[in-house]
Amino acid sequence: MTYLDLLDQARLIRDGEIGAADLLDATIARIEAVNPVLNAVVLPLYDQARAALANGEASSGPFAGVPFLIKDLYCHVRGTPTTGASRLLAGAVVDHDSELMARYRRAGLLTVGKTNLCEFGTLGTTEPVLFGPTRNPWDPSRSSGGSSGGAAAAVAGGMVPAAHGGDGAGSIRIPASCCGLFGLKPTRGRITMGPDLGDSLGGIVNEHVVTMTVRDSAALLDATHGPMAGDPYSAAPPAESFLSQVGREPGRLRIAVTDQSLLGTDVDPDCVAAVRDTARLCAELGHDVEIAAPAFDAEQYQSAYRRFWSMTATRSLWSIGRATNRSPVALAEEVEPFNRYLFERGSRILAADYVTDLGWFHGFSRILGRFLERYDVWLTPTLGSPPPKLGHFDAGLHGGEAVMDRFMQFLAFTTFANMAGLPAMSIPLSWNAEGLPVGSQFTGRAGDEATLFRLAGQLERARPWRDRRPPIHAA
Repeated sequence: MTYLDLLDQARLIRDGEIGAADLLDATIARIEAVNPVLNAVVLPLYDQARAALANGEASSGPFAGVPFLIKDLYCHVRGTPTTGASRLLAGAVVDHDSELMARYRRAGLLTVGKTNLCEFGTLGTTEPVLFGPTRNPWDPSRSSGGSSGGAAAAVAGGMVPAAHGGDGAGSIRIPASCCGLFGLKPTRGRITMGPDLGDSLGGIVNEHVVTMTVRDSAALLDATHGPMAGDPYSAAPPAESFLSQVGREPGRLRIAVTDQSLLGTDVDPDCVAAVRDTARLCAELGHDVEIAAPAFDAEQYQSAYRRFWSMTATRSLWSIGRATNRSPVALAEEVEPFNRYLFERGSRILAADYVTDLGWFHGFSRILGRFLERYDVWLTPTLGSPPPKLGHFDAGLHGGEAVMDRFMQFLAFTTFANMAGLPAMSIPLSWNAEGLPVGSQFTGRAGDEATLFRLAGQLERARPWRDRRPPIHAA
């Protein structure tokens, strides 16, 4: 089962070639084989999965009986804690499913566990104090990325072929790049965050998955997209299924390529080489490829973004404080150093600053929108460097300001799509001399995941990655 994707596994169950219980047992065995090394799954839900099979909960839907993993943030699984990898929430058992979780259940997916992340999802790595670090299957001394690093390590390590993630600054695309997977962040509002949230901090967070194959990502988006009543915004429904796009030729696309940071930060030569190689491949496939970049005030972007990002931990601590009748200032003493740094910064920001910065980012969205009127997609490196060593983002060791600088360098390309609400994907087309994956990112027009899926399918056929296996793998 190791080399099969989610759709393959569903087909085998549907055709009677394997029993769902046997597949579940095989999946648990794979998790138990490599999780002690990778530390990707932090809450096994094996008994719950077996019970769901026994009572017929996972007997229908396109993925009936197929095992799946949920990130321990935003997407609530009833009867389990949603900790956000924070000691403050370690015992916070939730009594209901999020709507997204309900849709996963209706699709027939069988949740076998919850995956690791950084505390509150505020860093591009997965090294929380609560659960300990998740290790990269390609090199266990390196980060698996974040914040959906547990999900990506689980998929790359052969535990499951797809896993849920969330993306507020690149948190699906970052670990996809670090672990050699496909990761797509959908358009703002494509998947509801209800009923508990309308959005998360100005609409920057989007939930979806990291996958081994492009088609699994498309099929899962088909099963989960759409608003629920009361959502503050939503993406226009697709004309056809996302899965139907994967096998289609994309036509001759106009592709803008940027291989240097627009924020003035350093870009590792491996990332530059990877995106240039991807650009050549696109040209060989018949696309019109042109060096181009949107023009905006990079200094203003950096300044506004650093203020804006400070509100992530600040909002989390105020929310916990209200729910527990505790002082956010006192709670801040119990969180990790980087989130304490963000809270200290965020506590000095006025509401007027936040509203003004949000308005500036809306203007920035118009700049990207006009840029993508001239191009179908925008190609950049996914990240500013290959996966760094564990400890690279340790604010206790390096200080909060230094880690924020490293954050901006590492995430020099991913945050734009979050702030503008655009769909973007990381594709694993390159590996460096050290054998580490280096992703290439394509950003598309608002609502146009279809073009991204068509292009991704073409690139996957031209340069398949499905059978590449890291040194640490359940096989």
